[in-house]
Amino acid sequence: MADPMRIRAQAQGGNAVVRVLMSHEMETGQRKDAAGKTIPAWYITDVSAALNGKTVMTAQWGPAVSKNPFLQFTVKGAKAGDKLSVSWVDNRGDKRTDEATVA
Repeated sequence: MADPMRIRAQAQGGNAVVRVLMSHEMETGQRKDAAGKTIPAWYITDVSAALNGKTVMTAQWGPAVSKNPFLQFTVKGAKAGDKLSVSWVDNRGDKRTDEATVA
């Protein structure tokens, strides 16, 4: 995976709108390749976000989420300059974390 995530966080009033684009194949385990062999399941299972080190969002995902998933959420009490980190783990144990500053 070339670029694990793209994060944009924009302050709006006393909140921040966070947009995350995750680079991941998200295979369900039900498709077959050209040779007719089943492609093994490979998908993100856990997503979390932290603002200045404090967890503000967690999610559990499964194989029904699309390839290169997009996630948007609002964080209350965030302001410009705050540090936001987003992490995910997939069913193979791969982990990715990326950070952004609230603009």
